[in-house]
Amino acid sequence: MLSSPNLWVVATPLGNPGDLSPRAREILESVDMVLAEDTRRAGLLCQRCGISARRFMSFHDHNETDKLKEVLELLKSGKTLALISDAGLPLVADPGYRLVRACRAEGIPVSVVPGPSAPVTALAGSGIPPQPFVFLGFLPRSRADREKTLAPFSALQLTLVFFERKDRLAETLSVAHAVLGPREYCIARELTKTHEEYLLGRLENGMPEGELLGEMTVVIGPPETGSTETDRDTVLALIEEERRAGGSPREVARRVQTRTTGWTVKAIYAMLSARR
Repeated sequence: MLSSPNLWVVATPLGNPGDLSPRAREILESVDMVLAEDTRRAGLLCQRCGISARRFMSFHDHNETDKLKEVLELLKSGKTLALISDAGLPLVADPGYRLVRACRAEGIPVSVVPGPSAPVTALAGSGIPPQPFVFLGFLPRSRADREKTLAPFSALQLTLVFFERKDRLAETLSVAHAVLGPREYCIARELTKTHEEYLLGRLENGMPEGELLGEMTVVIGPPETGSTETDRDTVLALIEEERRAGGSPREVARRVQTRTTGWTVKAIYAMLSARR
C-alpha cells in the first residue's frame, strides 16, 4: 500500500477508539515514523487501539518550523511518515500546513487518510443549516479581536463553526450576540465520548444553565430568513459617509447605527475598526 517517499496525513479518533479506520491503523503500523503533537498522547492512543508504531517524533505549533528541514530530509531519504494531531483530522486546526506545502513544492507525494473531524461532526449533529459554513478555529483571546473576527460575517448567509474554551464561552456568546445579532447556536461537547452532548440555544438568551466541561465546538446559525437587516454593503457605504463627516470611531458607529436596521453599535464599530 505504501509508496516511498510519502507523507500520510492521518485522522485519529476524537474520543471513541472505534472510530479509527482500518486504513489508518494499517498506515500507523507501517510507516517508519509518526509525527505527533504530543508523543505521549499518541503512544496512549496506539496502546488503546493495539497499534505497534515504530517510532514517534514531536511535531507541533512551536517546533514545526525548526523540524521542517529534518522531516523533509527523512522523506527525501525514502522514509515513510504519518502526521497525526491530538484528535481528529490534522491541519484543520492543528500544525502541518507548512509541511504539506513544503512536500508539494519538493514533489514529495502526500496522501490523506480521512476520518473524524470535530467541526464537521458538530455541524452534522447540530441541526443548524450546514451550507455554506466557515470554520474559524479558536477565536482570539481579547474581546476586541473577537469582535473584529466576527464582524465580517454579520450580514453574510453563513453558518459559523469554531472551538472555544469553557472559561471564555459565556463572553464569546455575548460578543457574538453583540456583533451578529439574534441567532441560534449549538454547543457540541465531548464529541464521540461517553458524555457527548449537543446543547441548543439562542445568542440573545446567553449561556445554557449549568457548568460545561470538556472540549467544545460551537456552531452559530446564519442570519435568520425574513430579516429586514440592512445589507452589509449599505452599512459599509454609510460608514465611509459618516467617517468623512468627522468624529471619533464610536461617534461614527453610533450615527451609522441610527441609519440602519438590525445592526448594533458594537457590530458597526468592529467593522469600522477592521477597515482602518
